[in-house]
Amino acid sequence: MVTLQGRTVAFLVAPEGAEQVELTDPWQAVLEAGGTPRLVSTRSGQVRAFNHLDRADTFEVDDVVGKVSAADYDALVLPGGVASPDALRQDPEAVAFARDFFEAGKPVAAICHGPWTLIEGGVVSGRTLTSWPSLRTDLINAGAHWVDERVEVCTAGPNTLITSRKPDDLPSFDEAMVTEFARAEGRAA
Repeated sequence: MVTLQGRTVAFLVAPEGAEQVELTDPWQAVLEAGGTPRLVSTRSGQVRAFNHLDRADTFEVDDVVGKVSAADYDALVLPGGVASPDALRQDPEAVAFARDFFEAGKPVAAICHGPWTLIEGGVVSGRTLTSWPSLRTDLINAGAHWVDERVEVCTAGPNTLITSRKPDDLPSFDEAMVTEFARAEGRAA
């Protein structure tokens, strides 16, 4: 059985607009594998998730970008939805936080519109990714190779990058995410 025992995984979302199932499903996969998920946002308090365009549940923020760094975590998850990734890519601290995982060689998993933050961070050039289909041109223009697959695991870079297209892909995304997070070296002490 794959285990994330002793691993801490950051889930980065904006204060509003993350696709709820793309947050809660991978979160549960990390918990079930023995890892510790932490909700990171651009401000403290609560974040509001959405079910497509409808308001959904709220979740307590554990950590705020600008007060934590990639060094505090073993891996990063970028849930989708349209509004959350769009807000994150406009926040310099959120973009820097995500980029730091690449510079540290730590695995990152992004689903749906999640790669928008990575495009803004300048870390997708030369990488193979999948995403929600509307990001195809954005990713290609940023130098990435886009594929239409349930899940894509790219190791052609400083870290492992796991991407998926949409909520229907979550079983494949969760499995690949947990497997790749378990393979990665833990945080340096």
